[in-house]
Amino acid sequence: MVATACPGSVVAPWMRAPERHPSWGPWHRTLTGYAGDSSVRHAASSGGAISALLIEAMASGLVERVLHVVADPDNPTRNIMHWSHSPQEIIEGAGSRYAASSPLAFMDEALDDGRRFAFVGKPCDVSAVRQLALSDPRVDRQIPIKLSFFCGGLPAHAGADRIIRAMGLEPEEVTAFRYRGNGWPGLTRARTADGRLGEMRYAESWGRHLSAQVQFRCKICPDAVGGVADIACADAWYGGESGYPSFDEQDGRSLIMSRTAVGEALLDGALRSGALVAEPLDIKEVDLMQPAQARRKRLVGSRLAASAILFQPRPAMKGLDVAVASRHATLQEKAKNFIGTARRIVLGRR
Repeated sequence: MVATACPGSVVAPWMRAPERHPSWGPWHRTLTGYAGDSSVRHAASSGGAISALLIEAMASGLVERVLHVVADPDNPTRNIMHWSHSPQEIIEGAGSRYAASSPLAFMDEALDDGRRFAFVGKPCDVSAVRQLALSDPRVDRQIPIKLSFFCGGLPAHAGADRIIRAMGLEPEEVTAFRYRGNGWPGLTRARTADGRLGEMRYAESWGRHLSAQVQFRCKICPDAVGGVADIACADAWYGGESGYPSFDEQDGRSLIMSRTAVGEALLDGALRSGALVAEPLDIKEVDLMQPAQARRKRLVGSRLAASAILFQPRPAMKGLDVAVASRHATLQEKAKNFIGTARRIVLGRR
């Protein structure tokens, strides 16, 4: 069962939908929007769409609780899994968490419990849940909604420690740490027991520290956009032809892609109730909002080719349009990434 579900072994293929894009996956609707509750919108990392959808799922009776990641109170740069049973708990746990998490560690216990719950995880986590559903009928029965987000990759814990030291603090002194949120994109903030506060803008915390610590498996990920989630959300950055979004602080805005009929039903309910406020988005605009994700998908094929030539293990990844996306990369891009990946492997920088 592990061999067929683990995303290190096999990545779940994209499902059927009315529309499909080699970078952005299958979808029914593509929207931009934000949580109708201003407190949810402010607390979340972007526009609060995932939090609003979870609150709607509970209010409608679709689920009884939510399994998601929150900060570890004993080690606030790290993560723990948490069951939320109320909107307030969901809001308290809102915000991106750029650190390792193990949402699937609770799966057997959660399925044995018998209650319905919403699952929120990285694209690879949702991939594992989809694959598990092929052999365990309890999964779809008890997890009627599976949400994900566009993932920039999982940084090593050293990334957060570097941020804290750049703030002039030491990791062991920190008693509260928030990667993002309380604004968009929100400041990275650390606080010590004696009240000292460190702050850093997102462009620096992610751009200089966290992105440099992303693990190798993420660099060959064929589905960093939650292509098998019922709904996937992301930052709807205000971008431009320069290819680099603006990270100026402003009111949060989410990119929302419904991918299944179940996701469509939840999205409809959230829009009707006012939990979400949203408007349609042309799929071409996503390239400007998420240029790094588009580039990654174009180049996954070249990185996988370098891994194959050097006899490195790679997950099976059929049905994810890797070859189609690769056609949109230039020969120069492909060559640079092939050589760069091969060099990393040979030098052990993985």
